[in-house]
Amino acid sequence: GGQTWSTQFNQPTAEIYQVEVDNQYPYWLYGGQQDNYSTVAVPSLAPYGVQAAGIGYIQNTGGCETGPAVPHPTNPDIVYSNCKGRFTVYNKRTGTEQSYYVGASNMYGHNPADLEYRFQRVSPIHVSPHDPSVIYHTSQFVHKTTDEGKTWETISPDLTAFEADKQVISGAPITRDITGEEFYSTIYAIRESPAQAGLIWVGANDGPVHVTRDGGKNWQNVTPKSLPPGGRVDAVEPSPHDPAKAYISVLRYQLGDRQPYIYKTENHGKSWELLTNGIPADYPVRVVREDTERPGLLFAGTEYGVFMSYDDGKNWRELQQNLPVTPITDLKIHRGDLVLSTMGRGFWVMDNIQLLREGDLAAATEPRLVTPPTAIRYRYPSGARSSDYPRYPRPAVTIDYYLPKTPRGPLTLEILDQRSRVVAAFKSDDSDPEADVVTRDMATETVEYLVDNGLTAKAGANRFRWDMTTTGPWHASERRRYQGGPMVAPGDYTARLTIDGEVYTTDFQLKMDPRVVEAGVTEAAVAEQVAMQLAIRDLLSESRRLEHQLQTEHRELKKKSPASATEQQRMRAIEAALERLATAEGTYRQPMLADQVSYLYYMLGDADQAPGQDAEVRLDELRRELQSVQSLVD
Repeated sequence: GGQTWSTQFNQPTAEIYQVEVDNQYPYWLYGGQQDNYSTVAVPSLAPYGVQAAGIGYIQNTGGCETGPAVPHPTNPDIVYSNCKGRFTVYNKRTGTEQSYYVGASNMYGHNPADLEYRFQRVSPIHVSPHDPSVIYHTSQFVHKTTDEGKTWETISPDLTAFEADKQVISGAPITRDITGEEFYSTIYAIRESPAQAGLIWVGANDGPVHVTRDGGKNWQNVTPKSLPPGGRVDAVEPSPHDPAKAYISVLRYQLGDRQPYIYKTENHGKSWELLTNGIPADYPVRVVREDTERPGLLFAGTEYGVFMSYDDGKNWRELQQNLPVTPITDLKIHRGDLVLSTMGRGFWVMDNIQLLREGDLAAATEPRLVTPPTAIRYRYPSGARSSDYPRYPRPAVTIDYYLPKTPRGPLTLEILDQRSRVVAAFKSDDSDPEADVVTRDMATETVEYLVDNGLTAKAGANRFRWDMTTTGPWHASERRRYQGGPMVAPGDYTARLTIDGEVYTTDFQLKMDPRVVEAGVTEAAVAEQVAMQLAIRDLLSESRRLEHQLQTEHRELKKKSPASATEQQRMRAIEAALERLATAEGTYRQPMLADQVSYLYYMLGDADQAPGQDAEVRLDELRRELQSVQSLVD
């Protein structure tokens, strides 16, 4: 009742009309946002630090709230935006947009029957997957530009039903609401086939579906005969694998029909098959997409969440996971991620759908270790670590595995480099006493298995996130022991998963962050950095072990009363060594050897870089100092 107030930014309730993605790293998501004066873009990962937690990341990208906003395929600083049919070219560097409206005529207040061009609220913009200079934009016609809107060519006839009784001023006579977007007979969806240039599918918001196979010279009406008339063809989806195959989704709940409508053709629209088995009868469908890698793996966005199909639409199942119950307005599969826009809960990303590409594993009788996609050595920006919204995933290689049943004992997972050396090793729990026994790999190097609750051992799908770091330095505290290791170098790696004695392996790659490469850092420099970090790590472990050993021995000697002359001499030697090795307790005491090594260790851990000369000189100094301290107690 007004006793308390809060900002409108207190919860994620953005209404996003569609989603597009760009080619930078990390990639950004774009879309029109209802009740926001501009289209918006947000990153898929934290791209930089922020001064205060919770601010988040958002950019305006031109147009207006309706969208869409479509980034240039190779230059993410350029965004093609829309505002109720007004096409603009937005430059993120300058923050300005150039306007190139088709027809350049104000549509406000007109009866649609009198307009030369009818544009609806979210008039599509689509960049050709074959030629980034070709951009399509639609009214009731398909318009094409090859110079970013400076000149337009109309390449189709009217591809809508355009029934005379529907061409009226909306809201009249009670409330005249004709603000240049409420037009029924317009093209609502357009996509050019990724598999064949010039093969273009369009769908209108009053029912018809058309296709051209020659870049717009000739068009065919291929509307499914069983589709009730008048519905909004919300999405068209040419198959990325087969030029003859395409899918459409049609929304008819505005006409009182809440049934799902997903159709597939495998002959350029000559015939269609309705594909809705498994989707509830009152779940309208807004969008359908086919996976870019696995033919027949489909995703559908409904009024209440996401569904998926392994068998090209014959059967559907929910893929809700932690997604809120909300209308899904658009879907994209990008770099192995499933990217969503919603009407009321903003953008969502399901990272790495590689496990889904394995097919339906429910009937599998043997465990399956999935090959991870190539991973980027991404460092989380230091200034972003305290910001917990959005909850961006931390840098990691996602390792998926499927267990048909719960294993008898704990799992172990080892990460090996290209020389078959174990760089990291984990176990699912410490309930097996034999798992605590130190083992050795083929290079006879000691392997320490770290208990990690993320290495789950439940029947079904499991995911482990390896943070790309190797074993850290030794620490007297068991809880901190071997934690905080350096990030491994770029290269080829092997994941080795052991389940009840059976070994499963798969190979994967780590690549440099492209922004780091662009900044001039080479793989050779990073390899040199990692080598030095490992050398410092080993020196730190040696220093800490010596400190712990001497402190333990000193406590035992102090218990002896009276102490022999030899024991007293030994205590004095230990005290002399510890005075140089361990930092005294108190406020701002001078850091001694172990802490000095630790200081150098963390100096090199925040960015990809070649080690500086001072770091090399300091490492040699600290090595000599440890040898000198060691000589006091040898």
